[in-house]
Amino acid sequence: MDVPYDLTSYVRVLKMATTPTTNEFLQVSKIAGAGILFVGFIGFIIGAIMLLLTGSGGV
Repeated sequence: MDVPYDLTSYVRVLKMATTPTTNEFLQVSKIAGAGILFVGFIGFIIGAIMLLLTGSGGV
């Protein structure tokens, strides 16, 4: 592990980084929110299918 090389590459990345515009931030937020909802919906569907297949009421 070459520490000086690693540090210079990290500094270079930080210098290139910029704050996102409002539009960029809103777009990323919408996409992330849609992904969270999608994963939750898939989990709900799997849980409902498992409930129907096993016939148990849970606890």
